[in-house]
Amino acid sequence: MRPFKWPVLEPQMAEKLQQFESPDTAGKAAQALEAYQQTTDDLVGEKLTLNMGPSHPATHGVLRLVLELDGEVITKAEPDIGYLHRGDEKIAENMHYNQFVPYTDRLDYLAPLANNVAYACAVEKLMGWELPPRGKAVRILCCELARISAHLLGIGCYAMDVGAMTVFLYTFTQRETVYNLCEQISGARFTTSYTRVGGQTHDITPEIISAVEKFCNEVSEAIDEVDNLLSRNKIFLDRSKDVGVISREDAIGYGLTGPNLRASGVEFDMRKNHPYLGYEDLDFDIPVGEVGDSYDRYLVRMEEMRQSVSLLRQLCSKMPEGPINVIDPKGALPEKERVLMSMEELIHHFIVATQGIDAPEGEVYFGAENPKGELGFYINSKGGGVPHRLKIRSPSFANLSILPKLLPGHMVSDVVVILGSLDFVMGECDR
Repeated sequence: MRPFKWPVLEPQMAEKLQQFESPDTAGKAAQALEAYQQTTDDLVGEKLTLNMGPSHPATHGVLRLVLELDGEVITKAEPDIGYLHRGDEKIAENMHYNQFVPYTDRLDYLAPLANNVAYACAVEKLMGWELPPRGKAVRILCCELARISAHLLGIGCYAMDVGAMTVFLYTFTQRETVYNLCEQISGARFTTSYTRVGGQTHDITPEIISAVEKFCNEVSEAIDEVDNLLSRNKIFLDRSKDVGVISREDAIGYGLTGPNLRASGVEFDMRKNHPYLGYEDLDFDIPVGEVGDSYDRYLVRMEEMRQSVSLLRQLCSKMPEGPINVIDPKGALPEKERVLMSMEELIHHFIVATQGIDAPEGEVYFGAENPKGELGFYINSKGGGVPHRLKIRSPSFANLSILPKLLPGHMVSDVVVILGSLDFVMGECDR
């Protein structure tokens, strides 16, 4: 938090405020704001209410912030969401399990492959299915590509918000390469819908693995270039260091997950703490911050991209052979080639496609480590092919909940930095 520029005051008032001129404790913003309010009540007029968004470029989507200002200092902040609400959860309760896969693309639409995987894993947990080794490895490859893609855009837009346009061009160039890989894998660049309950639509080829290895080399160079441009840039440091500090206790109390939680010093990652899909067999580290400010959140995402590159290289070097889908004659769709050649397989395909998966009764929850944090799906089933209830735990929704506590005491210009460092997506927030 940069020192406040106090107005011209009486000498005794200025002396009282001197102790807060260069604060260096975690609660400096709150202390400075309290002192400012207590000693200048007779000097300030009415407070100004400012609407930031829902059509403001710095809010990264249809987020509206109702800010109460005392000059340039924020005294109260209220996030107003719901402008993009589409009722995804209710839609899911009125269609078969596989029919909902395309809707998961539209949650965090910067990482559709990871959304597909998280949802499919939840339904498979309900069914009691386990993918073969190659199917798991393909899913991890998709998730780590999605993580790199989302972080590239997040860091690029964050840097652009504070004036570093060159960084955005570097990151967006690499993100286009990820989209080319998504197109090779799934046939679509943006809304992939590649995963199915019980596996994937089709296998990946050796050419795709070679393309991923080439991408790992290229994106590693781009990450180093961004590091050189930003990590020791004085303007970026002044704008982000000690701005938007989230303590370890607040991060846990507000339910933050993902890079925003780890930047505050909490070493928690679903891939390590609750392993799935074989992450426990791979070697990678969990980057953790020390201060919990906007600069730490940037550093954590930078290191996470390097760890994802390492995971991709491990997968490409030892990709298992064999099938990618579960072998279940009643619930899984048969291979397309067999459907076209056999009447029995065609009837099987027709029954599964029209009636859906015959899920057992029960309830499950599955959480996956998505780029924005823990994406969780709760499913309550009463049997049949349609869920009775489905609820989505979207990380962006939880991460935005800390704004009323985080923003007061900062300047209006700091809002842009804080929002960029939180890296949220309103598509999953207003699910």
